[in-house]
Amino acid sequence: MGTAKRHSPDGISAYGASLQPGERSPAPYAASAVASRGRRFSEPGCPTRSPFQRDRDRVLHSTAFRRLVHKTQVFLYHEGDHYRTRLTHSLEVAQVARTVSRQLRLDEDLAEALALAHDLGHPPFGHAGERALDRLMAGFGGFDHNAQSLRVVMALERKYLAFDGLNLTWEALEGLAKHNGPIIGAAHEPVRKVIRALESWQSLEPSRWASGEAQVAALSDDIAYVTHDIDDGLRAGLLTLDDLREAPLAGPIVATLPSVEGAAMLSRLTYEVRRRLITLLIQDVVAESRVRLAALAPASPDDIRVARDAVAAFSPAVTADLIALKAFLMGRVYRSRKVMDVMEAAEAGIARLFARYLSDPSALPDTWRAAQEGLSERRRARVIADFVAGMTDRYALDQHRRLFDGKPDLR
Repeated sequence: MGTAKRHSPDGISAYGASLQPGERSPAPYAASAVASRGRRFSEPGCPTRSPFQRDRDRVLHSTAFRRLVHKTQVFLYHEGDHYRTRLTHSLEVAQVARTVSRQLRLDEDLAEALALAHDLGHPPFGHAGERALDRLMAGFGGFDHNAQSLRVVMALERKYLAFDGLNLTWEALEGLAKHNGPIIGAAHEPVRKVIRALESWQSLEPSRWASGEAQVAALSDDIAYVTHDIDDGLRAGLLTLDDLREAPLAGPIVATLPSVEGAAMLSRLTYEVRRRLITLLIQDVVAESRVRLAALAPASPDDIRVARDAVAAFSPAVTADLIALKAFLMGRVYRSRKVMDVMEAAEAGIARLFARYLSDPSALPDTWRAAQEGLSERRRARVIADFVAGMTDRYALDQHRRLFDGKPDLR
């Protein structure tokens, strides 16, 4: 069956190959690039890619995305070549998001774009860097990595002649803003502050749910980080397979594995646990989401946005087990002494850098020094937070060495 050519508001034709065996057309509730609400700054359409494909490609080619290769997920880059980085995490999220979206007949390109972009605003040294910046920015509006991801795609990427940022579609901006659900309550105020800049163009409708694709991308984030952090925790010696026997979700999987010895076989068993756990979680979210979609019977993407509850979700039983598994990992991995010693040193290093830049602007690179000249202290602090948040781990360490004749002891 041939593919008809349709036109979107920004003038692009929606092209696509005929469906292959086993593939299904997007559902009526899938976000549609053809009916996209457009971009903040008008641009000519692309003859070969849909708007959501362009979003994905702009994220992939962004400076912030490349920097993720040297930003910490849990373990620092120098602790081993096989641990996840913020970049490999984002790629794993994208793979899961495409899989789930295909099963639910959602737009895979939008889901992938959101998965790849969701951590663009993460500072160096993982959540330790975020904690440090939030504490340092307490008097200047705080710091939140989800809000920072929006700042990156709306303003901080500067490579186009006609505008700052990546000029992503409304649907992509909505999905990033609502990564954790509707933007209501005090916890979401950092994101609300950023998206107010869009009100003169069009609202992201903060009190509504995001698209099904955005909901899938958020769940895929959970699936990816829980499963790969088990893998990394085993590799780091913070967990053993015997420890996992007591863990929710993973325990029943471990119980089915053979008892063997040897590093090579342990590596295979570690992968087997992760592989089966990913499959279990994907199957669960697909099954639960299909039930919810069938009950809602949405006829358009907006029917999902105005629904009472999320349409993409884990089942209640798996939701409870996943919360317990995260608590297990918090105690055994994220709050282990080995990880905390490194992260506490990293937080102190970030604090020293921020304080130095704020008190001595001459320590900043020329471009960033010029950007903060003449601003109030509050706005100067935000520029400095943007600079620090954009650093990779190793650049932050290099800056610390340059300014303080040494670097934090991150061992």
